[in-house]
Amino acid sequence: MRGTSLGGFVLRVAVWLPPAFLVWYMAGPLFAFPIGLLTHGVARVGFADIVQGVEQHGYLITIVSTLKATFATTENPAGGVVSVELNALLYSYGFPMLAALILAARQPQALRKILLGYVVLAPFVTWSLMAEFLKRVTFDIAPSVAAQAGFGPLQREAIAFAYQFGALILPTVAPAVFWVLTHRRFLEGFAGGEAAAQKPSQ
Repeated sequence: MRGTSLGGFVLRVAVWLPPAFLVWYMAGPLFAFPIGLLTHGVARVGFADIVQGVEQHGYLITIVSTLKATFATTENPAGGVVSVELNALLYSYGFPMLAALILAARQPQALRKILLGYVVLAPFVTWSLMAEFLKRVTFDIAPSVAAQAGFGPLQREAIAFAYQFGALILPTVAPAVFWVLTHRRFLEGFAGGEAAAQKPSQ
């Protein structure tokens, strides 16, 4: 396989990034819709005791809990049940980065890989959204609300870890791993080009 120019690839990534982020931002509600459905399913199956429902408004996903607010809070100014509004864009910015990498590589079936990448990344975005919800009802709202959730010390530690993992690692690492796994031959082209450049002339 003929060596690939690293400089050219980096330049193409830089060219593709702005339009990729623009499309991702403008179509935020559309991208968030399947993630909202997936979040609803996970919340209702895994946390039915504390989740009443999940609503989507644009790229914002609101998880309505069964937890009662004993007084008005910033999460719920009118009192009553606590609802947590989450921004799906905060955890899905890896998708336009992945799209730019795929398009810059100029490999066959680029569109198919972009669609597959979205399918693969959506559960990780859902992880991050659910982790933020659990973190906020456990640590950020009134202690009386956290007490209703009934999480023990080990569960609280797990929630803190899940939130940090979902906020700091998954949004960037998951797209990078997916791209590497689907572009191994392309990466071999860099190695081939480097080997050819280092080969002494006869």
